[in-house]
Amino acid sequence: MNKKYKHILTFSLIMIVIMSVLLIVSIYNQKQFIDENETASNAKIIYILVTAFLLASSIFSILIILIKNHKKTTKKAMRMSHKTKKVGPIKNELIAKYQKEDKNIVKEDTNKSSLETSSDNRFSMLCKIDEEIENSGPMSFEDETTLSQICEEFRLYSADKLKLYYDIEDIRRFIAGLSVTRIIILQGMSGTGKTSLAYAFGKYLKNDTTVVPIQPMWKERTDLIGYYNEFTRKFNETTLLQKIYEANYLDKIYITVLDEMNIARIEYYFAEFLSLLELPDYNKRYLDVVSDEWNTDPKLLQKGRIILPKNMWFIGTANNDDSTFAISDKVYDRAMVLNLDKKATPFRVKESNQRMLSETKFEELIKKAQKVYKITERNLRRIKTIDKYLTDKYQITFGNRIMQQIKNYVPVMIACGGSELGAIDDILSKKVLRKLETKNMVYVKSTIPDLISFIEELFGEEEMLLCKEYIKQIEINA
Repeated sequence: MNKKYKHILTFSLIMIVIMSVLLIVSIYNQKQFIDENETASNAKIIYILVTAFLLASSIFSILIILIKNHKKTTKKAMRMSHKTKKVGPIKNELIAKYQKEDKNIVKEDTNKSSLETSSDNRFSMLCKIDEEIENSGPMSFEDETTLSQICEEFRLYSADKLKLYYDIEDIRRFIAGLSVTRIIILQGMSGTGKTSLAYAFGKYLKNDTTVVPIQPMWKERTDLIGYYNEFTRKFNETTLLQKIYEANYLDKIYITVLDEMNIARIEYYFAEFLSLLELPDYNKRYLDVVSDEWNTDPKLLQKGRIILPKNMWFIGTANNDDSTFAISDKVYDRAMVLNLDKKATPFRVKESNQRMLSETKFEELIKKAQKVYKITERNLRRIKTIDKYLTDKYQITFGNRIMQQIKNYVPVMIACGGSELGAIDDILSKKVLRKLETKNMVYVKSTIPDLISFIEELFGEEEMLLCKEYIKQIEINA
């Protein structure tokens, strides 16, 4: 029976009881005071009649409700009967089968929400991705290539199709940086093509880059991946969350741009990502999305968590001005930095191509380069020597993380077409000498001539140009 009818029926029954009691009392009183004057007697008679009318109305209401409910039940039964005729009789053995299955059903986990039984789901876009992947065929990749070819192709494609011009050394540093970490920071003046570089790389790979404009008030990971709305009972799925989910299915390379990443505190909104990207086992990088689990959740969302896939890179563009926050050592140590300080000169391109490269092939090329182009023993000794000098002079040390990054970065730069000393020069200037800015600048400035002389004596006067340029810039700014 409808809830509305139930409430009316309950109210009517209560009224009947009350009216019945009042009617009995009134009749009894009428008999007791039969000798009263005529006016009082008439008033009591009117009171009895009103009570009787209300009692009759309540009874009539109940009858109407029962009749309507009976008609509704009858119609429903007729419809069910009609459906049964269409389906046909069910065999006894089929009934027995389902009765047996019913006995084996285990009770639902009490921790799961009762809303799980709803036909709706809270992740409509992620479930849509499930369907699209299920209905799509296998992907075809163009994996016959080398790292140096990727660099050259990407540079030519950017110039030809997008009219974006980059120096080949910047392209090599960008590609080599992807081999070291999943976080790249692009720094430089406005208009030098920081966001465009990451955007163009996605176009070259035939997998569009996701651009996330960072907002000044962002403080939590929910600002990046979305949140569950208690009122609508739906999850607000951001584009980034959808790309993270899709990347768990496919072997493509995914690029996400955190545009103006330091307009808010990176350590706040990106904290969980920083921690997860440090884990060596990719399969244990679980990103918490929701706190519970529903039966209607998308396939790859297990216990409210999803894996942060290894085929996704985060490219942050950074500005250093009064409107932004300083990037902390915690972020710099985990990222590779590329400085885009000037625009490259435009050049003509006869032909350019895109390439759908798989992440598996890209990792294979990286591992091959790191095996073939290992840093020479001579340069390893040089690196250890400058490490000791900086430790003694400034209390600056490389640390295990930076040392491993150097060993990973230099071979890939060589495979991309760069030189060994050029790669060492680049990574030392960005990852090690940068730490001089955190020291006493008066003392640092006074020791700069000695530091430059030491570097020239160790590597040669014509080498380590980036390191010497960086040191001189510190002296100017001090």
